[in-house]
Amino acid sequence: MSTRHRIALYPGTFDPITNGHADLVARAAPLFDRVIVGVAGSTGKNPVLPVEQREALAREALAHHPNVEVRAFNGLLANFVRECGAGVLLRGLRAVSDFEYEFQLASMNRHLIPEAETLFLTPAEQHSFISSTLVREVARLGGDVSGFVPPVVARALAARFSAP
Repeated sequence: MSTRHRIALYPGTFDPITNGHADLVARAAPLFDRVIVGVAGSTGKNPVLPVEQREALAREALAHHPNVEVRAFNGLLANFVRECGAGVLLRGLRAVSDFEYEFQLASMNRHLIPEAETLFLTPAEQHSFISSTLVREVARLGGDVSGFVPPVVARALAARFSAP
């Protein structure tokens, strides 16, 4: 295995990081020398939380994994992959409905980053329904999201949506 393939990059907006994301990182960490969680800053998704906060929350939520690093990035993923020296892109599949989009993304990445392979992982069943979008909506409406996100994220969302 080349050095490049010992480094995996798990990119996303992580707005916010959920227990499903954390589960995928926990599954990937033993498989690679390094796992880099890339928090995308510039995105068309209009994140609720600023990139610096998303990066800090992910870093705190994943701190117990010694070979996991969290880094924010802007711009084209292909450039960040090369900057990190990663040879594997990690992507999560929660349900069959995710597959079409993820397959299209993997195909585009294969053209843009031929030196990197995409590896799909599935979360544990208890996390398969969790999405950042649903978590944000529940939190926005005052619901309890503590079962879906790490404690630091639940506190940050409560603070974000309780503020006038």
